[in-house]
Amino acid sequence: MTDSSTAVYRGMDQATLDAAYNNSLAVANSAELMAQNGVLSAQMRQTPGARIGLRYGSAPRNLIDYFPAAAPGPLLVFIHGGYWQMRSKEDFTFLAQGPLAHGMHVALVGYTLAPEATLANIVNEVRASIGWLHTHAGEWGADVNRIVVSGWSAGGHLTAMCMDEPGVVAGLAISGIYDLEPVRLSYLNPKLKLAEPEVSALSPALLPLSPKPMTIAYGGAELPELRRQSEEFFAQRSKEGLPGALLPLAGLNHFTILPELANPQGALSLAAKQLADQG
Repeated sequence: MTDSSTAVYRGMDQATLDAAYNNSLAVANSAELMAQNGVLSAQMRQTPGARIGLRYGSAPRNLIDYFPAAAPGPLLVFIHGGYWQMRSKEDFTFLAQGPLAHGMHVALVGYTLAPEATLANIVNEVRASIGWLHTHAGEWGADVNRIVVSGWSAGGHLTAMCMDEPGVVAGLAISGIYDLEPVRLSYLNPKLKLAEPEVSALSPALLPLSPKPMTIAYGGAELPELRRQSEEFFAQRSKEGLPGALLPLAGLNHFTILPELANPQGALSLAAKQLADQG
């Protein structure tokens, strides 16, 4: 913290704010953890019956990887993170194991990254991917009127932005960002180019809240700002009497939280099943 003359956001100077949102820097072995996830994901993409690279739009990354369950059932749509400017759906394929074990079909969606796309364009692409799945995923046994949308980090933000898409009955937002103002003021903005109007238009916490059930999850060992974002967004929803749950996972950080979705008995996998059953 610093004196008010150099404060950028909530009493933090620029260096402190940048560190407050730098998850990779905060977790010393984050690169190793993501590399391990990549190996597991490559194996998962070899699953018989998987449909890899389904095209929902014209941009190069407008692709979906689809994993059908053994029988008809609800659909989990997963949106990858990376602060809207890095990573890909291929980094997260391993997460499909948990929901599949509960009879959920799983689709992982890709989208154009900043700075090639604005955040508004990214939101529109993800919306389009969900719309495409609502139209087509029934061909492979998904109940397209029981879609649970989920995502991690930036994908948590995109989850909250896509709750009103057709067929979506609930959301599972993991370690998300719901107020973009600190992002605008941080080291993340040169590629995102957010201005105040975009913050107002694209922050779930500043928009009308979805009446659909939403579970908001985060790790107890995450950066304080990430914990605050989840807690305050849940408090907003609770104040309006909206359905959902806050799911803090003790001891887990921004990266070690992910296996909780990959593991069929993990807290996030069980939360996804519960949301689908409610739908």
